[in-house]
Amino acid sequence: MKRSARVRILLFLLISGVVGIFAFIASVFTLLFGVQEFYTPFIIAVALGFLFFVFNSFFPFLKGKMLRRTLLGFVIVAVLSVVVHEVISAYDRGIPTISNGDVDLFEYQPFVEDTKAVKLDEPATFKMEGQLLIIDGATALYPIYAAFAQATYPEKGYDVYASEVMSNRTQVAYDTLINGEVDMIFAAAPSKAQINRAKIRGVELKLTPIGKEAFVFFANSRNEVSDLTLNQIKDIYSGKITNWKDVGGANDSIRAFQRPADSGSQTALENLMGDTPIMEAPSDDIVSLMGGIIEETADYKNYKNAIGYTFRFFSNEMVQNNAIRHLAIEGVPPTEETIKSGDYPITSEFYVVTAGSQNTNIDPFIKWILSEQGQSIIEKTGYVPIVGSSENSEETE
Repeated sequence: MKRSARVRILLFLLISGVVGIFAFIASVFTLLFGVQEFYTPFIIAVALGFLFFVFNSFFPFLKGKMLRRTLLGFVIVAVLSVVVHEVISAYDRGIPTISNGDVDLFEYQPFVEDTKAVKLDEPATFKMEGQLLIIDGATALYPIYAAFAQATYPEKGYDVYASEVMSNRTQVAYDTLINGEVDMIFAAAPSKAQINRAKIRGVELKLTPIGKEAFVFFANSRNEVSDLTLNQIKDIYSGKITNWKDVGGANDSIRAFQRPADSGSQTALENLMGDTPIMEAPSDDIVSLMGGIIEETADYKNYKNAIGYTFRFFSNEMVQNNAIRHLAIEGVPPTEETIKSGDYPITSEFYVVTAGSQNTNIDPFIKWILSEQGQSIIEKTGYVPIVGSSENSEETE
């Protein structure tokens, strides 16, 4: 009898090991497909439930109707869990997501038929000769500097992501500039981290303002709130205000989305918040085959209780999502008129940024950008031109 019990225990342990191996393999697959949040615990629960019934078969303590009912209940709960999860997931996937990936920059590519890039009515007073400037920059500013290139560069193909005129987003653009891989970039002001990286490399960033833009906050178009104060925004993004009812809306929690670190809009938020700490952002667990799970800031998901931020032109002209609404700040809506007048309270400059390149085209190109022709391209694109000249340039060390 004792030997029989030992054999059953050994068999149970052997089966447990096999089940554990299969559960581990299945869990790895959930990580690879990015569904680990639900399915990894589900697999563990199913494996433990299965072992429960295996153990019961070796050492019966549930029998007859009780065993059948328990087994049936286990199967029903498992199936219902998957069905409910998939229904909720399908609903969640149906909610629009807004990110830089929503924009087709090839629509603004220079020298292509039907490009959206603005064209001058007359030849440019400056033409790029000799070694072409290699430029990079923010997604939202690509329509501007693609139009600059169309007016001044030799006519040929310029791939959006790998050419003399490319757009690899603000974070990458600053890195390539600091590393000496490009001659200039078009972007918002650098973050503290980007300034520090430049210092470490012994690079001096020179910022020349060329235009102005509104930093805007937006919410679901069905949200009752249409206006926030600067203090309310700071309280929301510091975590002090967590419910829309506290700012005149419905009794619903606030889902305050953020952008990745070193992006132009995240730096704008940091500048707005000043010394007020920013709360932790909603995040996605993104699986990398090399590095396991990587936690990144989630793209804006347009839940009815969500709030996000970007720049006005990017939202109005490049994304054109009618499911969101820009919020007035201190009672002032973000428009070209309120930016020009200075009434909109969160207006910032955007820049040509250089870092010591010796290309002789840099100074004349910047001078042309600040000329009537260059500024007209900025205005016709949909931004607000800067008032002043190259004397507005500033340096960061």
